[in-house]
Amino acid sequence: MKAKQVLIFFLGVFSALGALWLVFPADGIAAGPLTIRYSSYQRSLADAKMARVNVDSVLRTLDSRFVMEQDTLAFYRKFFFENPDRIYLPENDLYFFDPLFEEMEQASRQSRPLRILHYGDSQIEMDRISQDLREGLQERFGGRGTGFFPALSNVPSATIYKSASGGFVQYTMYGDSTTVRAGHNRYGLLAQVVQLYGGGTVSLRASKSKYALPGALEFSSVSVLYGRPGKDFSVKVQADTLKPRVETRKGENGVVLQTWHFSRPVAKAAVQFSGSAEIYGISADGENGVAVDNVPLRGCSGNIFTRISKPLMAESLDLTGTRLIILQFGGNYMPVARNTRVIEQYMEQIAAQIQYFHEVAPEAKILFIGPSDMGKSVNGRVVTWPRLPELVDSLKATALRNEAAYWDLYRMMGGENSMVQWVKHNPPLAGSDYIHFTPAGAQKVGETLTRSLLTYYDYYQYRKSSK
Repeated sequence: MKAKQVLIFFLGVFSALGALWLVFPADGIAAGPLTIRYSSYQRSLADAKMARVNVDSVLRTLDSRFVMEQDTLAFYRKFFFENPDRIYLPENDLYFFDPLFEEMEQASRQSRPLRILHYGDSQIEMDRISQDLREGLQERFGGRGTGFFPALSNVPSATIYKSASGGFVQYTMYGDSTTVRAGHNRYGLLAQVVQLYGGGTVSLRASKSKYALPGALEFSSVSVLYGRPGKDFSVKVQADTLKPRVETRKGENGVVLQTWHFSRPVAKAAVQFSGSAEIYGISADGENGVAVDNVPLRGCSGNIFTRISKPLMAESLDLTGTRLIILQFGGNYMPVARNTRVIEQYMEQIAAQIQYFHEVAPEAKILFIGPSDMGKSVNGRVVTWPRLPELVDSLKATALRNEAAYWDLYRMMGGENSMVQWVKHNPPLAGSDYIHFTPAGAQKVGETLTRSLLTYYDYYQYRKSSK
């Protein structure tokens, strides 16, 4: 074949491929059970138009705005009504958190910590996000330790190591097929209960987390929340050679909170049980200040709390001094959110959970955190899950309508298709599943949540100083 003929052949092939590129559908051509896809003009145009979030720009905005002067009303108004990581408040009531802030200011002078209870799905496992909120608030209002955790658990924590031996059986109300359910609804504030048979020991050791301030994870008090103790039940706590002062608070419905106070912070302790009882949780805290509990419920959509005994939950929240309840859910519901009606049914369930917490903790404020952006492969491209923006907006409306504040994690990240850019970021801020944050990404989220909440507190102080 002559050179001219070869050239004409290749030009013909390229022309045919170019014509095919111009007319080929972006979604491909269905061929029975298969779909034939080919690079096309329409697809390239769609890729070019696809929202691309500059994560560094988003994070710089989050960081730089706090360098600005915060002593003007104009700054706060702009933040509260325009900033993508603001906290939405019921009826735009800028006084919503005032009772909480008033108690937080007094927390360092009280005889027990002010408690914040952070429920969430797998995004907060390993104490992620919660630990950054805890560190930021304790730096401002005092406090130490890591809050409540189960006596027995297969979910590790990055901030405290614990091991249990003896007659413990854990019952959890949510989990996979291996989860053991109790024959009752007395699960307590951690959505689980550990039944003690005969006795056992739980050993605690504060982590040396690189994310925490030096000494912040040490604790000066250990508490045990329990109920239905047998006649032979007893519990004691040992830490170094210190002799603790013991304090006991009892509720009318049988819940008991027993606390051991040490003369100085410690990094290790052992909780020794004897007899039988239902153990609802153990905490490692400071004497006062703020405590933040991390309660991860992997795979949960946040629609289970109404199944927990109201008297038990109400008494537990009262004894522990809980004043803010954070519910971080929604992502696990995304795969079944096929249409608007399904989302509406989920909203009915979420509204019931919020009302439940209003009933069992009337003095506490409620903050709902919606799902992050989530990536799904559609026609070979990773894009935001269909109906995720609808789910986010529905959750926000439901929370506000039921007297709960709302933090829009989806739009704080940058909105549509932002998860792809968080994954591509160097270093990666989210994992290759396009759902979960890396430790670095979770830290960014936790720090941003903390700064946002503290901006509302700064505004509270600004108003007080302006009177």
